[in-house]
Amino acid sequence: MDILWILFAFACGFGVKQLGLPPLIGYLAAGFLLNLYGVRMTDGLQEIADIGVTLMLFTIGLKLNIRDLLKPEIWGGTVSFASLWTLLFTGLALFVGTLSAPFFSELSLQSAALLAFALSFSSTVCVIKMLEEAGEMSTRHGRFSIGILVMQDVIAVVFLVLAEGAVPSPWALLLPGLLLLRPLFGRILTMSGHGELLILSGFMFALGAYELFYLVNIKGDLGALLFGVLLARHEKAVELSRSLLNFKDIFLVGFFLSIGLVALPDLSMIVTAVLLVPLLLFKLVVFYLIFLRFHLRARTASLSSLLLSNYSEFGLIVMVVGVNLGLIGKEWLVILALAISLSFVITCAYYHRAHTTYARFKEPLHRYESDHLLAEDTFEQPESAEILIVGTGRIGLGAYRALYDELGDRVWAMDANHDRIEQQLAQGMHVFVGDGESADLWDKMDVSRLRLVLIATPATEDVRNITEQLHFAGYEGKIAAIARFEDDRETLLGYGIDKVFNFFVEAGVGFAEDSLTLIADDKRS
Repeated sequence: MDILWILFAFACGFGVKQLGLPPLIGYLAAGFLLNLYGVRMTDGLQEIADIGVTLMLFTIGLKLNIRDLLKPEIWGGTVSFASLWTLLFTGLALFVGTLSAPFFSELSLQSAALLAFALSFSSTVCVIKMLEEAGEMSTRHGRFSIGILVMQDVIAVVFLVLAEGAVPSPWALLLPGLLLLRPLFGRILTMSGHGELLILSGFMFALGAYELFYLVNIKGDLGALLFGVLLARHEKAVELSRSLLNFKDIFLVGFFLSIGLVALPDLSMIVTAVLLVPLLLFKLVVFYLIFLRFHLRARTASLSSLLLSNYSEFGLIVMVVGVNLGLIGKEWLVILALAISLSFVITCAYYHRAHTTYARFKEPLHRYESDHLLAEDTFEQPESAEILIVGTGRIGLGAYRALYDELGDRVWAMDANHDRIEQQLAQGMHVFVGDGESADLWDKMDVSRLRLVLIATPATEDVRNITEQLHFAGYEGKIAAIARFEDDRETLLGYGIDKVFNFFVEAGVGFAEDSLTLIADDKRS
């Protein structure tokens, strides 16, 4: 039966990808097709799905700055949305129930509030997957959305503890002692090298943390997340996260399949789930208005709202608790599973063009923007820049150093990763925080002075978005970019980029040319 899962997952994911949509939409469809075919959920597939979620939360922790969660816009925005949404949806559900609508008519005040609370969560799996595919994990809106998701997860854990009456064991008081073992864990990472031992160490820490927290009656997923945070400052945290990336994605395929295997809905359940879909627009508006109240820039608020406007797998967990306690009928599990799947499809479809859409509607969106923006949402513009490098990772940093040695202060670089820019500013580099996909940034920057922009990000979609924003801003200089694969190179040239460097080919040529200098003197003599 395992080969059947793999076959359906690949066929549906491959087919959806040819339509220009994320493969995860195909995996969701594969789950429902398998269910229709007669395949049912098994312990093996459930375990694969659980490992995928655990690894995902662990890798989130590896990239998470705990200080971000303490910001008012993170915890305040999360609590404000959960409270307002639950209040409004509870009233709406009870009103729909008075119209004798199927399933809604059976809701009491308590069960309606439980349903509203379950639908208030946004999908961590779906959002992280979209951010990773778009290369936006380190952007302002990406980091902000992750902070909201983590706070939602914390609220869910608190609810589960209270609802299930699972009081943490007294042994849980020893968990803070893990901080004392951080040097030991770091030493293990360092000594694991760069191969399979590093990957195994990641599995060991993630799954070990899950089991450790589970043993003291705390949700294991929270343990994986916190253990990732514990290791986030280690020098190998980024490498470990990248090493686990493909493994995490493979296991998460099992998670998407499992949603479709919950149960097959009947017609009335399908209609009810479809009726929940338009509420995603309402969810988006509520998120957007709340974020603006916390002084976020319109672009950050709108992109974050788009990302978070879906229903969550955590909602299913909340509903399972409600069903077990007799608070709500079990048919709502099937309805919610279908609504979650539809919300994933819709979110992935419209976020694919989110940056272009924002650029088109930015004027009306700016009308509601606060006059007092957060410090993180203000731009610092270089005055002497003629050459600008977008992205200061390994490739961008190498390009900056080479060009700065040649041209000096005429060369600047920017990156959306605040922590990275802080470190590079401390080294005296001419860098500033900026998201190349932001229409706001290019509108406020004097691009007439720029002669060359080097886009040093490997994601093809990012390069396309940045190029579009440059053209919208009236930039008339040259654009260069990098590509990891030859077919990506042809695609990027079609976007109007003047020069595209194949990363691996150009690296090999540069390596050969520099190495020849070692024997140049021998040839002369």
